[in-house]
Amino acid sequence: MAFAATLALNGCVYGFAGGGLPPGVRTIAILPFDNQTPSAELQQEFMARLRREVRARLGVREAGESKANAVVRGTITRYEPDIPIAFSADRVQSVAARRKLLLTIDIEIYDQTAGRVLWARKGMSAEGEYAERAEAEGRRQAIEKLVNDVLDGAQSQW
Repeated sequence: MAFAATLALNGCVYGFAGGGLPPGVRTIAILPFDNQTPSAELQQEFMARLRREVRARLGVREAGESKANAVVRGTITRYEPDIPIAFSADRVQSVAARRKLLLTIDIEIYDQTAGRVLWARKGMSAEGEYAERAEAEGRRQAIEKLVNDVLDGAQSQW
């Protein structure tokens, strides 16, 4: 009897299409995020990673905003790429050898069919570390962490 109850409970919790979204969400529109930072490439890199991971991990197809069951929208609110964290030991010249960057977003997944927000976060942030003059690597790390956090958060709701 306990086994049957467990199966029934698991069916309720995990019986959704789309790998963690409600059963009615089979298509999703990922709208370009507003970019409030001076870094133009940041938006392109973030959106490409988000699109790829949403399709792979949530099991949904992309659709136009008017035809999608759900919409992902948001804003890139902060990008600080040049925070020194480690310095060289040269006494004559103090030069940062390692740096980190901070990336912050606001995001919302909205179910257009049900007319409600499925998941939202404001001020979600991630850091990336990089060697001097290798900012792209730090940006890649921060984007990867943020996208993982977004998908983990969205899936945890179900």
